[in-house]
Amino acid sequence: MEAAERFAELVAVRGDQVPLDEAAALIARSAEPELKTGAMLAQLDALAETCPGYTLDALVPHLFGRGRFGPDRSDYYDPRNSLLNHVLERRVGIPITLSVLALEVGRRVGVPMAGVGMPGHFLLRDKVDRAVFIDPFHGGRLLDEQECRVLFHQITGADSTWSAEFLEPVGNLSIVGRMLNNLRIVYGRRQDLAGLRWVMALRASLPAPFGDDPEAFARAMAPLN
Repeated sequence: MEAAERFAELVAVRGDQVPLDEAAALIARSAEPELKTGAMLAQLDALAETCPGYTLDALVPHLFGRGRFGPDRSDYYDPRNSLLNHVLERRVGIPITLSVLALEVGRRVGVPMAGVGMPGHFLLRDKVDRAVFIDPFHGGRLLDEQECRVLFHQITGADSTWSAEFLEPVGNLSIVGRMLNNLRIVYGRRQDLAGLRWVMALRASLPAPFGDDPEAFARAMAPLN
């Protein structure tokens, strides 16, 4: 089955319960059809199998400690930073792809986290202690609500309006939509019409507005982050 066809089937049947790992793998396979979805999922399995513990304190340094996954500071808008296979191979990405990596490895080892669609910078939230946020782009550092607010203003400007709702969890469809929107921005900047064509085809198969949540849809359409 073609990647686009499988992606459309997956989001139609599973809705906001769409598995992030398979959705991200299908996005990557849409960009590079020779890829094997199972191989990407197996790499996530391997990261889970080598995790030294089953807690947030074990998972974060396992993924984001020295020599592990981190930000691409040399070319933030490289499309590879938004594609799961390249994030796994190069060990660099942008906030949302690093977060998807952590969510899916965390799910495999029983560390419950949620995606947080803060404008300008995707984060994670601990489901056990909801006062704890994780920033995979900056070494997996742990933040409280005030530190998230400071980060928001550093990225969007001191005059930007803050809302505590920015730190509420978002569903999987919103995360997938945001990943596709990032790719739309990347390919648009590069005037890559072939890339835009498959990205827009995948976006067209998403139910709008992502589980009947207009706010989630608006967050997904935010700039690359």
